Amino acid sequence: MTTADMPALAATVDLGAIGHNVRVVTERAGAPVIAVVKADGYGHGAAPVARAALAAGAAELGVAHLTEALALRSAGIDAHITSWLHTPSTDFAAGIAADIDLAVSSPRQLAAVVAAARAAGVTATVTAKVDTGLNRSGIAADEWEHTAHQLAQAQAEGAVRLRAMMCHLAFGDEPDHPMNSQQAAHLDSAAADLKRRGVIPQVLHLANSPAALTRPDLARDLVRPGLALYGCSPIPSRGDFGLIPAMTLSAEVALVKKVAAGQGVSYNHRWVAPNDTMVAVLPAGYADGVPRLLSERFEVSINGRRFPGVGRICMDQLVVNLGPDGGGVREGDRAVLFGANTPGEPAVPKAVDWADSVDTIDYEIISGIHGRAQRRYVGDPGGEVR
Repeated sequence: MTTADMPALAATVDLGAIGHNVRVVTERAGAPVIAVVKADGYGHGAAPVARAALAAGAAELGVAHLTEALALRSAGIDAHITSWLHTPSTDFAAGIAADIDLAVSSPRQLAAVVAAARAAGVTATVTAKVDTGLNRSGIAADEWEHTAHQLAQAQAEGAVRLRAMMCHLAFGDEPDHPMNSQQAAHLDSAAADLKRRGVIPQVLHLANSPAALTRPDLARDLVRPGLALYGCSPIPSRGDFGLIPAMTLSAEVALVKKVAAGQGVSYNHRWVAPNDTMVAVLPAGYADGVPRLLSERFEVSINGRRFPGVGRICMDQLVVNLGPDGGGVREGDRAVLFGANTPGEPAVPKAVDWADSVDTIDYEIISGIHGRAQRRYVGDPGGEVR
């Protein structure tokens, strides 16, 4: 692959793949999608991904931090946005002014939202985020009664409008685990309790990517996929579900050189050439999101051939072994580090390959691409994937 106008290190995002993945999840779940674009769209760019997801039929958007929601508003996105991770310093007044759905996880957060709404003289839109067993953020069991009473009072006053109820699954990636159904029942029970108090949520949602793809019975009114939208399987043991990776990370070959037998490569000479060989230097390193732990545990694809990484991955560069004949690789060629299979690049490494090699998950890999990796966008979210 040689593309003259591409940056030295490129994270190419196929918006057609985003659109395709939205449609896959919607069909399998049998419910509309809240496209989760937190963490800058899992490293893909929150605003472009959000627009692509909405164009492909996503009903609304979800983020963690309120600052992420406000950034989407600043980008001109007027869709419904829910933000669900707050701290005592969160500027709820700004969220209310931007018409963000604020998911509260405690009576203290609800009180802060109510105070901000009263001060502004408007009604805030809120979601009750219930802790149904993950024991992370969410309204704790021993605070539910207080929060429910407070919510009923605030809605009667007109300070808030309860729009939704949500929770997070602890075992979503284990579809048959009994706790998935237990958590759903807990959420249903909390919703019924609020209804008895005269507070009726419009929608319930709890299904993340794996649950949306495998447990349509948990869909309720909306599903809330993250990873699946970006084309990574949330349950690799069950296949790819027809999802297409949206990001392809590629680098221009900076240098091709000879290394004599017995010569070491990169810091501490962890790899020593067993025979005369050729190596390629790529301008990508751990400052760009390539894990240092991946040293000598990865391959790249150049011109349709796979080549192994050798030596330590550095802050700015890494080295691959081209073999004695150089593999036909020239300076200026492009190496695909991971991504979707493309014409002329069969069997491209996947983000999950990196994750498996360093005992992590592909969520961490794709959301960690940063530094000098320049994003470029291709594809039409409403059309066929390139």
